[in-house]
Amino acid sequence: MTRPSWAPPEIDLDRPSAARVYDYYLGGFHNFPADRAMAKEAIGMWPELPVMMQANRAFLRRAIRYAVDRGITQFLDIGSGIPTAGNTHEVAQQADSRCRVVYVDIDPIAIAHSRAILGDDPATVVLQGDLRRPEAILADDAVRGLLDLTRPVAVLLVALLHFVPDGDDPAGVIGRLAAALAPGSLLIVSHASSDGQPELAARHQQLYARTPTPMTMRTRDRIEALFQGFVLEEPGVVPIQQWRPEPASADTPEIERMVGFAGVGVKVTA
Repeated sequence: MTRPSWAPPEIDLDRPSAARVYDYYLGGFHNFPADRAMAKEAIGMWPELPVMMQANRAFLRRAIRYAVDRGITQFLDIGSGIPTAGNTHEVAQQADSRCRVVYVDIDPIAIAHSRAILGDDPATVVLQGDLRRPEAILADDAVRGLLDLTRPVAVLLVALLHFVPDGDDPAGVIGRLAAALAPGSLLIVSHASSDGQPELAARHQQLYARTPTPMTMRTRDRIEALFQGFVLEEPGVVPIQQWRPEPASADTPEIERMVGFAGVGVKVTA
């Protein structure tokens, strides 16, 4: 296929990417035939997937507004993906124009698009980085120039940690990230789970093994354990659409087979 002008030359267009598959689920157009083929195969076994991804996006919006209501105006969105409508900076700045956002992703296409869309916006920074190396993210001059780590920061790990295998010690990575955060900082997490649909979850994980970022679904208890060092805010770790839903709103679609959990924790000690 002809390579679009927005696709970096180092990208293999014939290998699906989790970020581009997610873009397809959300109705985006920054994806390739390989991504669409994988997404359609996944939807064939799990028809609710696109609505589940929209519910995950709705949780992101609710959690950002919750953070702003707590007085937080700094956001570190790791695994931010390809920009779509209702991105972190849009939601945050609608709630408080003082908000500043750092976007971090490992996918060069997500980074290229973020930079093109955000341009020279002084309230945002886009960084190619890897959650598994949190010290490098936090030490980046651009990050340090935008975020004041002596004040609370909301760290978003939304639909990301299920792409971090157990061998990479996700709890330890979060602990290293948390060590640099001021008290009052928030950890915002959503995570795919094997609870309720173990056979379907196993097939889904096999599908994602084709990508550079295989998936590791975890149980609710294991997801809750990732909040070590944080105090969970009510209602705790719950099904994604049940985290502080907005009554009678299309923002919180009802899904019978939602398999994923979300939670927000606050750092209370230095």
